[in-house]
Amino acid sequence: MYEDEREQLVKRLKIHGYIRSSEVEKAFLETPREEFVPDVIKNHAYIDTPLEIGNGQTISAPHMVAIMCEALDIKKGQIILEIGAGSGYHAAVVSKLVGNKGHVYTIERFSSLAENAKKNLEKVGINNVTVETGDGSCGLAKYAPYDSIYVTCASPDIPSPLVEQLKQNGKLLIPVGKHICDLKLVHKKDNKIDVENLGGCAFVPLVGKYGF
Repeated sequence: MYEDEREQLVKRLKIHGYIRSSEVEKAFLETPREEFVPDVIKNHAYIDTPLEIGNGQTISAPHMVAIMCEALDIKKGQIILEIGAGSGYHAAVVSKLVGNKGHVYTIERFSSLAENAKKNLEKVGINNVTVETGDGSCGLAKYAPYDSIYVTCASPDIPSPLVEQLKQNGKLLIPVGKHICDLKLVHKKDNKIDVENLGGCAFVPLVGKYGF
C-alpha cells in the first residue's frame, strides 16, 4: 500500500544527496516506515519530517537517518549500538545494513517506547535487533565493544563511556548541543579520537548521567 510513497521518498533523498550508496538505498526500500509510526499518522510516514511517537519523543526525519547511515559506512557483519530506540525505525534500517551476521543493540530510557519498538521490529520480521531499557548516555557495556555507535538525541558533550565502548577504528556519531546542535563524527584510532563536524541538526535532548 505504501510502496510507491516509499520509492518516491528514496528518489527524493537520492536527488538531494542524502542517500549516496546502493546499500543505504536498499535498506530504505526494505524498511516500511509506516509500521513504526502511530496509526493516526501513518499517512504521514513518507513525508521527510520527524513525527511524534509519544513521551515527547520523535521518529527522526528520513533524511537524517540517511545522513547518519552514510556517515557511519556500516558493513555486513558489524555490531552496532544505537542510543535512543524510539519506535525502532532507525535500528530497522541499520539492521538491513549489518545483515544476518551482524547485530544492532539499541537502548531506550522509556520502557513504553522500548516495548513498542520491540513489537514494531517483530511485526516486520526483524530478528537481529536487541532492545534494552536503560540510561543510554552510559552506553551498553555488556555487549561492547562496538564497530559503531550512533546517538539519536542531543548530548551536551561526547560521553566518555561511548568512546570506551568503541572498537579500535570504530566510529561514534552524536549530535552535540541542545536542540540545535552539531552532528559530530568521532573516529577512535589508537585510543585517541578525531572529531569531524558534519553540520547542524536538531534533536530532542539526551537525558541521563552524561546527558541533560
